[in-house]
Amino acid sequence: MALHFTSAEFARRRDALLAAMQADRLDALFLFQQESMFWLTGYDSFGFCFFQCLVLRADGTMALLTRSADLRQAQHTSNLADIRIWKDGRDANPAADLRGLARELGLSRRRIGVEFESYGLVASNYRRLEAAFADEADLVDASTIVTRLRAVKSTEEIAYVRRAAVLADAADRAALDAIRAGADEGEILAAQHDAIFSGGGDYPANEFIIGSGRDALLCRYKAGRRKLDPNDQITLEFAGVDRHYHVAAMRTVIVGEPRPLHRPYHAAARDALLACEAELRPGRTAGDVFAAHARILDEHGLSQHRLNACGYSLGAKFTPSWMDWPMFYEANDWEIVPGMVMFAHMILMDSDSETAMCLGRTYLVGTGGAEALNLPDLDLAIR
Repeated sequence: MALHFTSAEFARRRDALLAAMQADRLDALFLFQQESMFWLTGYDSFGFCFFQCLVLRADGTMALLTRSADLRQAQHTSNLADIRIWKDGRDANPAADLRGLARELGLSRRRIGVEFESYGLVASNYRRLEAAFADEADLVDASTIVTRLRAVKSTEEIAYVRRAAVLADAADRAALDAIRAGADEGEILAAQHDAIFSGGGDYPANEFIIGSGRDALLCRYKAGRRKLDPNDQITLEFAGVDRHYHVAAMRTVIVGEPRPLHRPYHAAARDALLACEAELRPGRTAGDVFAAHARILDEHGLSQHRLNACGYSLGAKFTPSWMDWPMFYEANDWEIVPGMVMFAHMILMDSDSETAMCLGRTYLVGTGGAEALNLPDLDLAIR
């Protein structure tokens, strides 16, 4: 089996989850998030684009319901012994197969927590699930039960996070080396991915963000490439990835002569990032981090150019996004605790002047505060 963690680590996770289930009076869990399956068993697949469910009973019994294409994937990458297959076909109804499995596991008339908030449980499959269990069991929302446990990283996980940080910095150096007047955005992306893959890293859970010129104001990937002008701006958001664990970075790089607003906007972004860093300590909340971001940027007169969120947790994530919970937004009362890995990004988008300025890096929360894992140099990059 291609397991990335020790048996003791998987046992610790299972016991923590069983305790959380007991506290919520759950007889079982239906796990649909691929992140939960990977965390609990090591199961590694993108097969969650189809119906699949990991069942966990309150006594620790586990069974995976998936497709035939993922049978060997589960056997090779997980510690699961009980793997069931639902058959593809015109009249297939995997929710009915799950009901049969639940009955076999003695879960009729039981209280079952379900990860309703999941990319792996699309609306059509939810309706099938609801119909299949209408008179069968009490399905309750347990979307965050594993997410909250995953938010705090173990010693074994932090080792992969630190490797991801090294890969993130390698991708950053590769990008800076490639950025110049006339460079194609595709060359820059290729250099970043080469640095990560040649360093033993993995695919990210979403596309890297790259945009130059007016597209430097975008904070999403878009198809299409352009070449950099003699005086230009290019925004990059990327992540080093190891065993699906992400460490992200973000920066706007200037080509040629900076515009009049580039330097003051960078100074504001740097001040805001360091203010957020100071709030990343035990006892503070995700909302406190956002408040620091908003306060500093508003003091610089940039309230109309900032976003309504300024970062989020990172960990072992699968497509379509590496963003995890908690997120930094107003009044989010999720408490910051040691062992959390958090990405803080300061994003300024001035559409009037078409000036972009972004700066962000990833932190590990310790007992005394936050440790910056990557991007040690926060100076404005000019090429």
